[in-house]
Amino acid sequence: MGLIKKTPVSEVSYLDERKRGRDLPSLLSGLDSANPDARRLNARDLAAYPQAVPDLVASLVIEEVSAVREAIFSSLRRIGDARVVNSLVPLLRSDDAEIRNGVIDVLKTLPERVEGHIDGLLTDPDSDIRIFAIDILQDLAHPMTPTWLEDVIRRDTHINVVASAVDRLAEVGDEGCFDTLESARNRFPGSAYMDFAIDTAIRRMTCA
Repeated sequence: MGLIKKTPVSEVSYLDERKRGRDLPSLLSGLDSANPDARRLNARDLAAYPQAVPDLVASLVIEEVSAVREAIFSSLRRIGDARVVNSLVPLLRSDDAEIRNGVIDVLKTLPERVEGHIDGLLTDPDSDIRIFAIDILQDLAHPMTPTWLEDVIRRDTHINVVASAVDRLAEVGDEGCFDTLESARNRFPGSAYMDFAIDTAIRRMTCA
């Protein structure tokens, strides 16, 4: 007589969750499941419901399992509306680096939705927030990106913020940005850190 393969208890629980309805109320309820696989599945399927954005964000800030967080971020990215951006921008202040990085990755993919927030982020009193905004600009396919970065380089007083902007400008700028870069050298005289960043940026733009 052959052996009967038993399904692990955790898998049975997961399959039970999978058999439930996939309508909006059921999916929202599933975000509170004790089973992380079920939470991940429900978060993924909620990408079809833009009205679920507040619930997805609320779950994100208390979720501890990385795979579930990734599913939430994926759904928020797929929804990609103004509510997503408005809900995620405040989370740039989170103490959780994984959440901050996930927020930045989502915002990078939504240039038209994010543009209204960029000026505020780049002038935020917190230098870390200004740097996070520059990180968003790294891959933000927006025609204003070089202008935003040049404004930071000419205006900001924090050397780390300006150096970050210089690094990003090296990726999207051209020889027309050289005067802006030299202005940073003049504003931070004697800084080997700034000189290196500027020289590297000029080399990259010249060779591009």
